[in-house]
Amino acid sequence: MLKNILPVCLLLLLSCNSNKKESPQQKDIAIVQHERLTDEQLLDLVEKQSFKYFWDFAEPNSGLARERYHPDGNYPQNDAHVVTTGGSGFGLLSIIAADSRGYVTRSETLERLEKVAGFLKNADRFHGAWPHWMNGNTGKVQPFGKKDNGGDLVETAFMCEGIICVREYFKNGNEREKKLAAQFDELWKGVDFNWYRNGQNVLYWHWSPEYNWEMNFPLQGYNECLITYVLAASSPTHSIPAAAYHEGWARGGAIKSSNTKYGLPLIVKHNGAEEYGGPLFWAHYSYVGLDPHGLTDEYANYWDLNYNQVMIDYKYCVENPKHYKGYDPDYWGLTASYTHNPDGSTGYTAHMPSNDTGVISPTAAVSSIVYTPEQSIAAMRNFYENFNEQLWGPAGFYDAHSQQYDWSTKKYLAIDQGPMPVMIENYRSGLLWKLFMNAPEVQQGLKKLGFKSGKYGI
Repeated sequence: MLKNILPVCLLLLLSCNSNKKESPQQKDIAIVQHERLTDEQLLDLVEKQSFKYFWDFAEPNSGLARERYHPDGNYPQNDAHVVTTGGSGFGLLSIIAADSRGYVTRSETLERLEKVAGFLKNADRFHGAWPHWMNGNTGKVQPFGKKDNGGDLVETAFMCEGIICVREYFKNGNEREKKLAAQFDELWKGVDFNWYRNGQNVLYWHWSPEYNWEMNFPLQGYNECLITYVLAASSPTHSIPAAAYHEGWARGGAIKSSNTKYGLPLIVKHNGAEEYGGPLFWAHYSYVGLDPHGLTDEYANYWDLNYNQVMIDYKYCVENPKHYKGYDPDYWGLTASYTHNPDGSTGYTAHMPSNDTGVISPTAAVSSIVYTPEQSIAAMRNFYENFNEQLWGPAGFYDAHSQQYDWSTKKYLAIDQGPMPVMIENYRSGLLWKLFMNAPEVQQGLKKLGFKSGKYGI
């Protein structure tokens, strides 16, 4: 590996040409390579740069996160104003973290969040749930698919993780901050989670005013959707019975698994990925708010569940059974992202050990920092120091990279970018976990479903 050789080589190259007049660019290279970032400096840099996706490059009218950001401005189907509900929820969390670190001023934070609150209040909602995509100019639903043109309960749950944390962060502030907290509280209470049961003891992902329940996607574990049940049980206005969690999500107990990989128990049955576990975003999306430390119920210890899934992914990449170029202990991480198609085009897929295409997604390793700090920081440093030109851009790490194909997307997706600054902040301070887990109704909802967490008195 070249990680320790490359900086020295560049410095030697510059010194060998010392008889020539150095350009400003050459001087910058020498300084960058000589002053290697500490781990804390690297974490701060990646958190701040990733946050820019949700600040500098947000959709201007709504203040929400664009579904995607292409630095070259080349958007397919003119979708520069399409905003994403779930990714915007992660964006709210990143804004709180940025405010706490002084990346932006409090007045700037309040102005942006007031804009967001006004947009969300007037945007299309379907029994309280926002759609997967919206038009940032109009607030109208932007169909994600033909029948996916109504409420998306899972994306709404990701949004509500952010909404609740905004409320908690500002609820004891000055008059303006308390007013903002009340606006976000009203948004959260407007989601009719119970209606999305369709009269059964299970939650459904979608409802459309045109196609009703035809999408027919019950939320059954295990995947990224645990947070939906926690919030549905926590709702002070439209709560679900505990039976919906135990019979629907947990499949009457059938969610449990006795499978192991690399000596690590999977603990639950990962839908469609029972040998190795699923893509790593399953260990991220629900847990940007839910603190997995010591969190248990009758089905799992959620720290063990997530740690094991991440370590299985890591060990798989190190083993590299398909012999893809570059996979090693500092270059790993499989999750949903852009991918390199056999014909050379760019697509999208849920990378995981059972669907490994030779593409590494930086969000996989970076967002896993709360579980595997040593391995995640090593990967982050490798991405930044040795693949900077291919992987580092105006909003942090680009979405995907492959040494096998000498390929990088140089594009961003909100749902992939969002967990990185949030999980880095949770690793550094636990801020978002504390806000979410101490929310009174979240504590009540967790107790209702049989969760325990001594850390938060549950």
